[in-house]
Parts: sequence; structure tokens; C-alpha cells
Amino acid sequence: MADGAHLMFAGHTDVVPSGPVEEWDTPPFEPTIRDGMLYGRGAADMKSSLAAMISAIESLLNKDPNPIGTLSFLITSDEEGDAIHGTRHAISELASRGIRPDYRIVGEPSSSQQLGDVVRCGRRGSLNGKVTVKGIQGHVAYPDSVANPIHMAAPALAALADEVWDAGNAYYPPSSLQISNIQSGTGATNVVPGELTALFNIRFSTEQTEAGLRKRIEEIFQQHGLESEFQWQLSGPPFLTVHGALTAAVQAAILEETGLETELSTSGGTSDGRFISPWNGAGEARVEVVELGPINATIHKINECVAIDDLAPLAKIYEGIAARLLEK
Repeated sequence: MADGAHLMFAGHTDVVPSGPVEEWDTPPFEPTIRDGMLYGRGAADMKSSLAAMISAIESLLNKDPNPIGTLSFLITSDEEGDAIHGTRHAISELASRGIRPDYRIVGEPSSSQQLGDVVRCGRRGSLNGKVTVKGIQGHVAYPDSVANPIHMAAPALAALADEVWDAGNAYYPPSSLQISNIQSGTGATNVVPGELTALFNIRFSTEQTEAGLRKRIEEIFQQHGLESEFQWQLSGPPFLTVHGALTAAVQAAILEETGLETELSTSGGTSDGRFISPWNGAGEARVEVVELGPINATIHKINECVAIDDLAPLAKIYEGIAARLLEK
């Protein structure tokens, strides 16, 4: 299968913690079928997708043992964690060997109400920030000898929360920043603290860049005359697969199997797609990526589950996509 397109199926085997075991109706790590649903941690996110992918390719190769093109799997186990030693590392190794797929399907649970009603064709970028605002600690009874970082930082944090970053575009909603943690104080009511730290995250569209966001946020604190230190961590840049061969095959396969006109969406959090699309930072050599999987209503929740009746159709959708992209 050396000639033709290279289609890679991707997914992760790791799962989030179960949460309180006693709140589950059945043991979270013992697959249980009841009332037409398969219950267990990872049932929807995303072990069912992996099983459907394998079943799809088995069926495809039984029908045609020699398709034109390359089929591959990249299955890792570090997506729900730090995402360092899984897909990110594997892509770096593959890129060093000159291996890059043309198309990639990630089995993330993308569907909303019905199987195949939503497919992710991109994701927003995610930038984490930590700002430390310096003050002068002292006794609350002597305001002239202290500099209260809580008081000083409040207007800057308000400006940060009120900032309009962009209006989004045809594919993305407006970029959005949320302040998630604020810490300051010694625990005593009569001590003005010496510093304040705040954590924030901005989910951003292709209208923004990491460098531009960092510059603007630091400017806001400078404009308020604050002595501030910043630490930054980019979880991933935004990525987008515009309409092309992959999305056309996905839409056609879903329509054939379910009768649905699927929605191409960029909503949701981050995924391993953020590493796959740029393929180890290879400039314009982008990989077309979509995320397609079962209904996501119960992912990361107690009693995570997937509909049994959705599993065979999901495999048929995957098979239909592969057949279209590797057709003779």
C-alpha cells in the first residue's frame, strides 16, 4: 500500500479517574451492558472509537486486501495527562523518519445528540498564564507604608476580563479569557500581603497568535503601573481543517450511514489534534485532521456510557471514509 494517500486513525487508551466509585451504578472499570448502553470509564472517551476503527479496517481489508494507499494507527496513552509522552512524542519520532499522513481521523467523542451530527474540524488554541503582582507587606493600620497588591491588581484584572479580543470568524467563536484562580494574603486580617498571583486561560481562534496575546496581556498590567511577573504555558495553538477531501469523505460517509448532514465544528476543549495538524511544526505541511466519535454527553462523568446501537454504525462510517480516500 505504498502508493496513494496515507490515512491514519488515532486515539488514546488512557482515561480520566473514575471519581467516587460508590456513585457509579456499576463498577467503573468493569464494562457493563444494561438498557442498550455500555457503561464504564472510557466507554465514550474513547475506547469505543478505537474498537470501531479496528473493526472498520478489518472489514475494509476483507473486501479489498490491497487498497491504493496506506492505512495506519497511532494509539497512545497520554492524552488525558500531561500530553508529553504520547502523541506529541510519537509525532516527533515519526517526523524524524520522514513519515507524515495526508489525513487523520481522531476518535474523540464529537457527536452531540445523534451519532455523526457533529464532527470537529478544528479546535481553539489554549494559552495558560500566571501573573504575580508585587506589593509591599505591612500592618493594615499603616496604609502609607504598604502597597496592597489586591487593591492594585483589581482594576487590571477587571480590564483583563472585559477585554474584547476579537469577533471570531466563520469557523471560530470569539476568543475568550477566564481568570480561574486568585491567591493572596497571609490568612491574618491585620496584614497587607506582599504579592498576589492570578491564573488565567484564554481559548483563542486563528484571529490571534500566542505572541500577540502575551504582548497585549502584559501591556494591560503595565498600563496600570503594576510590577508584574508572568509565566506562560501554551497547551496548543488553534488548528483548522478547511473543506477538502477529508471533510468531503466524512460528510458523505455519515450521510450514507445515518442520513444526517453533519455539522463541522471547532467547539470544545483541546485534543491531540493540536499536535497532529502541524505535524511537528512542519510549516505549511499540514495534516488534514477531523475528530469523529460517539455522543459526548457522559464523558468524564459518573456512569460514562455509549449506546450499543451506535457502535456498528460508527465502524461503518470509519470504513466508508477510508474506502473513499483510498479508492482505486
